[in-house]
Amino acid sequence: MQPIDDKDKKILDALQTDASVPAETLGEQIGLSTTSVQRRIKRLASDRVIERQACLLSPEKLGCGLRCVVGIELDVEHGDVLARFRALLEREPRVQQSYYVTGEWDFIVIVLARDMDDYEAMTQRLFIGNPHVKRFTTNVVMKPHIVGLQVPMELAAPA
Repeated sequence: MQPIDDKDKKILDALQTDASVPAETLGEQIGLSTTSVQRRIKRLASDRVIERQACLLSPEKLGCGLRCVVGIELDVEHGDVLARFRALLEREPRVQQSYYVTGEWDFIVIVLARDMDDYEAMTQRLFIGNPHVKRFTTNVVMKPHIVGLQVPMELAAPA
């Protein structure tokens, strides 16, 4: 993997905000040719710095108005139990994000559901009937404040 320089960081920062920005526009903004920007983007994707490009949708406009932050404690943290639980979370489309964490909980999971009935049905499938889930707690999001996965470029390793 090549080091990431300041021009790469500018490209990455712009793409995080809007991945549909044409390479020509990016080049004009940062002082590179369109071809150079395209080459850099291809290299960054090849090096897996750019993991994927996605389209951000409005859950509320699509009828998914309930967001929850769920803390989950397992009864044991053996490798096979963790692997099975991770796979269970990966198969559930309502799980938007999942973090294996230290502290009070073993996992923190961000969930999107149509409504409380939909969420409750998911908890029955994933948590209540699971012999390895010791307990879980749900925090219902009243209003999203900051939603994103952007990596601040000032934290990126220097070239």
